[in-house]
Amino acid sequence: YVLVYKKGYQEFDTAESSVTSKVKGVAFVNYTKDPNIGTRVWDPADYVIPPEENGAFFVMTNMIITKNQTNSVCPEDISIRGANCTDSADCVAGEHLYLGHGVNTGECVPVSPDSDEMTCEIYSWCPLEYDHLRTKYPFLAEAVNFTVLIKNSIAFPKFNVRRSNIDAVKNSEDLKHCLFDSAHDKLCPILKLGTIIKSAGEDFDKIAYKGGVVAIILNWDCNLDYDIKNCQPKLTFRRLDDPHAPTAAGYNFRYPIYYEVNYKLHRDLIKAYGIRFVFIIIGRAGKFSVVPLLLNIGSGLALLAIASVISDVVILYVLKRRQYYRSKKYQTVSPFDDEPLLADP
Repeated sequence: YVLVYKKGYQEFDTAESSVTSKVKGVAFVNYTKDPNIGTRVWDPADYVIPPEENGAFFVMTNMIITKNQTNSVCPEDISIRGANCTDSADCVAGEHLYLGHGVNTGECVPVSPDSDEMTCEIYSWCPLEYDHLRTKYPFLAEAVNFTVLIKNSIAFPKFNVRRSNIDAVKNSEDLKHCLFDSAHDKLCPILKLGTIIKSAGEDFDKIAYKGGVVAIILNWDCNLDYDIKNCQPKLTFRRLDDPHAPTAAGYNFRYPIYYEVNYKLHRDLIKAYGIRFVFIIIGRAGKFSVVPLLLNIGSGLALLAIASVISDVVILYVLKRRQYYRSKKYQTVSPFDDEPLLADP
């Protein structure tokens, strides 16, 4: 078992690795019901946030956009606990509410010009964000056809071996036209996002609506006693977050885009929902060596000797018929026997 199945005749080294990715694809969104979304084309510079990340990449698939925010005053969101008021005495200037959007001005104002509901006025980035998704589907549903190029380089310093997952591709022309398929082209480093999500056992539209976290696992298990070309990664995929979490399900974050209009600072606030892909690199290489072979053979012989001792202990001290086995294993000799131990010369 140790020598054959566990390759006890080899010495091993773990991999040192790096991984980078490049996403490509274009999506067209036409949602005129919300001028914040509107009609526009989204390319990698828009939906890959940040442009480069260590060991991961994020693709935005849904969003809430609040445009033209400025530092000014506006009514606090009435849904915030403690925001409603009856007069200005309820709104202490300079204080802010837990989960509120800004600092009280000390005034109690209508929620909107035609509303009878009153709320505290605040200093904030106004207008406030409407924190609700507009549709029942992800705006960037076309992301299912986006592709990602994965470049994973590994090294086994003990054996002075370097490998890359792109080594299996013959030339740059083949790289442009290949597409990963677990059955027909499992060594191609270009994958569709839809293929990754499907292989992880998830529905793309569902995970794209509110976001999630998916692992891309590259497992390098290399036997360097064979041709180095056989040292290739095996890709598997798994969702890491809980899609059925009772609270805070999915994955999202906010980021601003700042600009000036007539020398006044403005921003567009984007709440980005999407899929964060995390790379997990596992690498081990083995190569024949006399030292571990002899060590394992010696350990095996030592275990055989210990096995006989353990067997004797069980038979002579544990089993019910231990007295019978003891009588068969040992011969009792007494110096008071009638017959002499040695014959006369």
